[in-house]
Amino acid sequence: MPEHASTLQLIGVAVLAVATVAWAVVLMRLLRRTGLQAPARRTTPALPALPRQRRVGPALESVELTPAEKDAFAGLARQLANG
Repeated sequence: MPEHASTLQLIGVAVLAVATVAWAVVLMRLLRRTGLQAPARRTTPALPALPRQRRVGPALESVELTPAEKDAFAGLARQLANG
């Protein structure tokens, strides 16, 4: 038992914890009984005026750097690292 907390404070914390657990149990039972679950996704058709969106993003692009560009980038990184 903590020395700085009175018996009344400890009882209060215990009562609040029990009340919280009881509230959560009652809330879950009410939600289960009324049938409220997470809202389902919309099944409305897409707007015909808007183009279809792709599920994947564009392909990644890469460019080879020349040795001079690599040196310039290394110098810039050192400047930024030094503040």
